[in-house]
Amino acid sequence: MSDPKELILRLELLEVKAIKLSHAHSELKGSYQELQNENSRLKNQIELKEEEVRNFHNQQKISKIVTSIADDTHRKTELKLKINEYIKEIDKCIAFIKE
Repeated sequence: MSDPKELILRLELLEVKAIKLSHAHSELKGSYQELQNENSRLKNQIELKEEEVRNFHNQQKISKIVTSIADDTHRKTELKLKINEYIKEIDKCIAFIKE
């Protein structure tokens, strides 16, 4: 059998290790939560950027339509200005809805 002092020493050592593990676990949980928060934030940013890209592509399509529809310069310029106004208003509405 083991000496009682040796058993007490081993128990104290085990207790110290358990405390260290508990602290490490707490730190890792905190880090994990921070990473989850950052991941969510980055996913939101990606969604916003993808929406901006879609809006840009829509603006390009509209510009191409304007170019193909309007033959004379005056009508073309007038139509472009009107469509750009509509695009700005739509962008304002989208921004307002997001808030």
